[in-house]
Amino acid sequence: MTSIDDQDLFSEVDEAPSASELEAERIAEALLFASAEPLSIAYLMERLPRGVDIARIMKRLIIQYAGRGVNLIRIEDRFAFRTAADLSFVIRRDEGEAKKLSRAALEVLAIIAYHQPVTRAEIEEIRGVQTSRGTLDVLMEAGWVRFRGRRRTPGRPVTLGTTPSFLDHFGLEEIRDLPGVEELRAAGLLSGRIPPDFRVPMPGLAGDELTEEEDPITQLDIEELGLLAPGGAGEE
Repeated sequence: MTSIDDQDLFSEVDEAPSASELEAERIAEALLFASAEPLSIAYLMERLPRGVDIARIMKRLIIQYAGRGVNLIRIEDRFAFRTAADLSFVIRRDEGEAKKLSRAALEVLAIIAYHQPVTRAEIEEIRGVQTSRGTLDVLMEAGWVRFRGRRRTPGRPVTLGTTPSFLDHFGLEEIRDLPGVEELRAAGLLSGRIPPDFRVPMPGLAGDELTEEEDPITQLDIEELGLLAPGGAGEE
């Protein structure tokens, strides 16, 4: 997969763009404005003139929009225009208030985000309670959680992870931008009586790449094997 390193994006633009680069910028800008979803580097490369430096193109657009009402942001290896963070309060939403996640769904989402790749059994072990099919379905319908693969252990349990939509919604460029202990404490999300040795886990891979302990998951697995067990009484 084509990717852009941070060093490519944040190094200085040292020379004026050529006519072909300016045209490529216009094309990239139009594609990004027309799309409701973040666009991948591979998608943009297919539509830009051959031979252009995609890192240079995206770097110039990021700089051009840095101080404006909309910013060009990076989400893993995807890019999107989003309202500047300091102006989000002026955006009015006419649609009804979004349904709030239950406490159980928030707990499961946090566990998946910080512990991915993680299995349902591991989620239940951390929470100390069973997790219903409905809770996971809500997170998947929101587009924030997905099936990653199957763990190479007895029973080959399914592993879960977050999606680019999760990063986009919560304003994260990549999964390692999740807040640490001090940030969570400052936001009032951790009580003052947490164990002194408490540590926030560093999540594993959040993209499409699987770990050495995972096998790819197939549509046949999802349709025929029933990857989410039915919820039962007492589940959350």
